[in-house]
Amino acid sequence: EFSVPFSLSLEIESAMAASSSVFTASPSRNLVSIPLHQSLSPPLIRSSSVAFRLKRRSSSLVLCSSDESKSTTEKEIPIELRYEAFPTVMDINKIQEILPHRFPFLLVDRVIEYTAGVSAVAIKNVTINDNFFPGHFPERPIMPGVLMVEAMAQVGGIVMLQPEVGGSRSNFFFAGIDKVRFRKPVIAGDTLVMRMTLVKLQKRFGIAKMEGKAYVGNSVVCEGEFLMAMGKEE
Repeated sequence: EFSVPFSLSLEIESAMAASSSVFTASPSRNLVSIPLHQSLSPPLIRSSSVAFRLKRRSSSLVLCSSDESKSTTEKEIPIELRYEAFPTVMDINKIQEILPHRFPFLLVDRVIEYTAGVSAVAIKNVTINDNFFPGHFPERPIMPGVLMVEAMAQVGGIVMLQPEVGGSRSNFFFAGIDKVRFRKPVIAGDTLVMRMTLVKLQKRFGIAKMEGKAYVGNSVVCEGEFLMAMGKEE
């Protein structure tokens, strides 16, 4: 004799409601009726294993719900801890050693990426305290497009005024702009991310051509081509 698992006994009781006996034997021959008070036959034991397999599958559903609770826990991380700050390759002190601009016209706060003689990526934190907002415009503060272009040119200056390029701080000028487009307005609270890339350099004539794009988040807000004029120290 052997004991019947509790889950299997429940199945037997439910079978009793539908029939007074349980059938088992080879399916192609006559079915043999087994009274319920007798010991169970091996085929019913095999049916109990099916019940155990179903139980294991149901436990896998519990694991799925635990993964769901894990993702819920990740969502509970405070928003101020979810995003990393921009890295600092050059801080404002280093920038002021390179650029001749000063308040209120220094429009680069931090360099976050720099490839010597090739490109630079920098940010300008646009705040309501910037001196141009009271007049542009009082009812809707928007960063002037010409100042976005100026800020991008200053990032270009950081590339040009390096030993790898050979520009001179005392003899460096913004020479021209082409194909400039303003895609979206930049407002107080935005972080303007500007990338300037050196495309062509003619040291003989002291002329450099650069391409620039400015972003707020994933959106391009300004782009264009820039000409820089530079010279040697006398």
